[in-house]
Amino acid sequence: MDFQHDLEQCLKVLEEGGLILYPTDTIWGIGCDATNSAAVQKVYALKQRHDEKALIILVAEERDVLKYVAGADLAVFDYLQQTNKPTTVIYDGAIGLADNLTGKDGSIGIRICQEPFCRHLIKRFRKPIVSTSANISGELSPGSFGAVSLAIRNGVDYVVRYRQDDIKPAVPSSIIRWENGALVIIRP
Repeated sequence: MDFQHDLEQCLKVLEEGGLILYPTDTIWGIGCDATNSAAVQKVYALKQRHDEKALIILVAEERDVLKYVAGADLAVFDYLQQTNKPTTVIYDGAIGLADNLTGKDGSIGIRICQEPFCRHLIKRFRKPIVSTSANISGELSPGSFGAVSLAIRNGVDYVVRYRQDDIKPAVPSSIIRWENGALVIIRP
């Protein structure tokens, strides 16, 4: 399926500080401009989630990680190239992102996304995009578009049509932290 129309609509919404509901390399996510604090606040409000809990961002390339993290250990990229499952890495020293997006300790979760729609969107937008599960905080993460609640669907500014018919249940990413060259697994 061609996703050009979805890309154009998403870019317009993201540039205006709005929210999108979109397929990622894992589960369906709520997204916004990761550099726009007002947009990030809209995500917290929609999810009914406290803003002390950091959100993650998606980027398209390794170099994007280096743009938004001070002093990233390059060895993490070797690890990521050997993994088969999408993996979110918690990095210390987030820079250039919305101040209400990062952890209290200044950390940020970043996943280099391989899914074609997301990669195209991120590259065209030229900024990282927030990705958080498309559910109200405390509810189960939706494994498919059909499992996304009407509250979430109606609470965003644009719902991507691409991949809505996928029936294979998706699963969340692995989450790791890279501390002083050592791997710490948070969620396998």
